[in-house]
Amino acid sequence: MATDRRQFIAAGSAAILASGIVARAATGAETTTAADSAASQLLGQFGEELLADYPESATALGVDKGARAALKAQLTDRTAAGQARIAQRARARLAALDALDVAALSAGLRTDIDVLRTAYGFATQGFGFPYGDVALLNLNWSWRNAPYVVAQNTGAFLEIPSLLTEQHAIETREDADAYLSRLEAYAGQIDGETERLAQDAAQDVIAPDFLLDKTLAQLRIAQAGDVAAWPIVASLATRAQSLGGDYAKQGEAIAKSRIAPALARQLRELETQRRKATHDAGVWKLPHGDEYYAWCLVAGTTTRLTPEEIHQRGMEELRELQSRMDVILRSRGMTQGSVGERMTALGKDPRYQYANTDADRARLMALLQASVDRIRPELPRAFATLVPGHLEIKRMPPEVEPGAPGAYGGAGTIDGKIPGKFWINLHDMGVWRSYGMPTLVYHESIPGHVWQGEYTFGLPLYRSLLAFNAYSEGWALYAEQLADELGMYDEDPLARLGYLQSIAFRACRLVVDTGLHARRWSREKAIQWFASTNGSSVAEVTGEVDRYCAWPGQACGYKIGHSEINRLRAETREARGSRYDLKRFDDIVVKTGGVPMVTLARIVAAQR
Repeated sequence: MATDRRQFIAAGSAAILASGIVARAATGAETTTAADSAASQLLGQFGEELLADYPESATALGVDKGARAALKAQLTDRTAAGQARIAQRARARLAALDALDVAALSAGLRTDIDVLRTAYGFATQGFGFPYGDVALLNLNWSWRNAPYVVAQNTGAFLEIPSLLTEQHAIETREDADAYLSRLEAYAGQIDGETERLAQDAAQDVIAPDFLLDKTLAQLRIAQAGDVAAWPIVASLATRAQSLGGDYAKQGEAIAKSRIAPALARQLRELETQRRKATHDAGVWKLPHGDEYYAWCLVAGTTTRLTPEEIHQRGMEELRELQSRMDVILRSRGMTQGSVGERMTALGKDPRYQYANTDADRARLMALLQASVDRIRPELPRAFATLVPGHLEIKRMPPEVEPGAPGAYGGAGTIDGKIPGKFWINLHDMGVWRSYGMPTLVYHESIPGHVWQGEYTFGLPLYRSLLAFNAYSEGWALYAEQLADELGMYDEDPLARLGYLQSIAFRACRLVVDTGLHARRWSREKAIQWFASTNGSSVAEVTGEVDRYCAWPGQACGYKIGHSEINRLRAETREARGSRYDLKRFDDIVVKTGGVPMVTLARIVAAQR
């Protein structure tokens, strides 16, 4: 069985990544043929079916209204049977896409079909493993694939409350009724995942002990306290207050009778698994673990790079970045020790630290907003086509923070009613340094994730529903680079050092992720290497390492995507010579929308 799966992954990935596709035309309208019309209708149908499979995506984009209003009362079926049905539909759509005669279609549709084939191909491969969670086709969580159905950063108990309180708009009684239906569905999701947890445990698929310790702590927070004060209940009570009816009591009743017992059942299952858990960090320990990691890397990077190639690339890029950091450190009189040792020393300087106080949390939030305000007027220098960059900076909910990443961001709804969000984790202020905050802003918000996400709103809906980790995270790192090139650090070399440390951090990820899952590093070795090499705090990298254990391969997409965008930019500059225009290049990349990196290369080449 292992050999068959390995051959399937290799053959499937090669077919997906080698498909010859031409870019969507940059200017002018393409002639519509009967074949184009039929293909467009089919792709549109697939988009509607994808929304039915993942109703959360309709809410994320703000299209859960009108003919799609029923989706607002639904959530993804996270039971084993429900996931099997989604997998079957994905296979059927992939077969239909493979049957299309793409040679007869316009260039834009050929690109669209390439994107859909890749997404469905990767998802189908992932569903072929008899454990874990495949999220590639769900816009809200498409960046991650998880060997463990529930972990410190994966699962309905973490993901759905944020969706309900932040994305589910309540303006009418119908909206509030839909919210109640989703509370019922949320309880079913928790039980569905508990069922899958037990099935996976029967195959010896159990999260490491340190991940389960975090997850159990978060579950206990999630079910603690007065149910009426739970965010999912309190949010409904507050926002539906003017609508009449007794929504507060109805929500509280569902939480008490359905959600709380489901959380308790999940807690008991994970407590049982904790008694059987080992300390092994990598997925190599799982059934067909090497093949599973190979798939995670293909899906996370949209390349066929091997773990060893990625590991070595990380080491090489780290050396180049730290040579640039060394120059800045020496200019500040810091000449002794490795770059990592000197960055560790810098990080211990209280001038750049934050305390776990409300005052320092407010000070950090003010710095984030000031950084956004500073770059906005400079963006016309980097883009010919501008989007609004509708943004809100918010602290993560406390029950999510212990197992969540340091920050994340994304665009809001297509209609602009719900802004894009930049979420910041302020659970432990000791992980943050003031010189590293501006570059984080540019990564997560503008011109990073929030900015890039808004360009996808101009694509057909079926394209807006799909994202690729290497493209989106590669763009966000490129956004950090653009901020430097736009002069954000010209008067602040220390902030430029923070930017370079951020990029080096992503190079370290290539080393650590492959170290854990291919070289069988222990958690402790990964933490020690990461902290000492990059000069990051142990607290910060501990959360990072745990994240890589729960989302194998995802962390490799950042630097792989960033390096590919820069390679394409260098080739474009060389090819166009004096006609090279940064704004034109950036427009091509960002307006293309989420695509595999090989597809992006063809699009850029076609428009040079």
